[in-house]
Amino acid sequence: MILGIESSCDESAIALFDPKRGLAGEWVYSQIAQHRAYGGVVPDLASRQHLANFPPLLEKLDSISGDRPVTSVAVTCGPGLAGSLALGIALAKSLAMLWEVPLAGVNHLRGHAFSPFIEMHQENPDGFGEALHKLLPHLGLIVSGGNTLLFEIGRKLDFGIIAQTVDDAAGEALDKGAKLLGLGYPGGPVIEKTASKGSPDAMDFPRAFRSSEEMKFSFSGLKTSLRYQLEKTSDQQLAAQLPDICASYQQAVIDALLRKTRQALHNGRYQSLGLSGGVANNVRLRKTFDLLAQKEELPVFCAQPQHTGDNAAMVAFAAFADPGGLIDAPGLQLSFHPAMSLAKTG
Repeated sequence: MILGIESSCDESAIALFDPKRGLAGEWVYSQIAQHRAYGGVVPDLASRQHLANFPPLLEKLDSISGDRPVTSVAVTCGPGLAGSLALGIALAKSLAMLWEVPLAGVNHLRGHAFSPFIEMHQENPDGFGEALHKLLPHLGLIVSGGNTLLFEIGRKLDFGIIAQTVDDAAGEALDKGAKLLGLGYPGGPVIEKTASKGSPDAMDFPRAFRSSEEMKFSFSGLKTSLRYQLEKTSDQQLAAQLPDICASYQQAVIDALLRKTRQALHNGRYQSLGLSGGVANNVRLRKTFDLLAQKEELPVFCAQPQHTGDNAAMVAFAAFADPGGLIDAPGLQLSFHPAMSLAKTG
């Protein structure tokens, strides 16, 4: 039984994973309500909330572990907010010492990378290893508020980065766009809801790095374009055009993600396609990836909605599925590299 602990940003989460049976339980305390008034995550507030949230989470763990004791602890060690990560690591170290079980660190992005396969394991735990091997090499896209990363998993579970953002992440662009539009926080869901009533072709927002040779993402220009658009739009016009603006802005993000994913597929030989991270919960993005996979005749794996945001299930699962990527307890410390290159030590 693997206990996963996640505290990289503003979600306090724990999960219990049984390699032979799948997830035994998972719990997340979200801090959105506390941070909404500030229009984004406040690091010090997030740290204080983790202190308050983890004790009741551990009580939930006691109620389900029963006669199956925890045999190892896995904790997110970066990237993320320093104070939030430190609290999760301190908790993990304390529990591992108390229970006298092994402790390991998990790269947050590796957790997202493997999260689309959690459901596959749940359906057939015994045959998971063989089934996963048939899906490699795998091309995956992580899209969240802090990261936009196109990567591959090789046949030996080796990772390689294909493309990443040179400035804002896709989720960050959506959040900042929503803030410019006065729609509140978090921005992605509210833009998606408003966009459902508009036309994605109403306005022509920029898409960066159109060339196939430039395997990069960039969303800062998109945000700037929206700001310039709003400067010449009256309040009355904005009210009337808001659904179209949101739909077109969201489509620009999706198009940029789709273009580089399609280019990567054509440049390599992959057996499967994956989508994960908080923005992967966007329905239009998921449908776009489904259509791409159908066209390329590849199986597609999208993380389940409860596993798109920051969660501990993906941490525990990555510790099981990718033991070679773990950071041993003696070297366990905070890691702050923006993408950490999905590497073992960052």
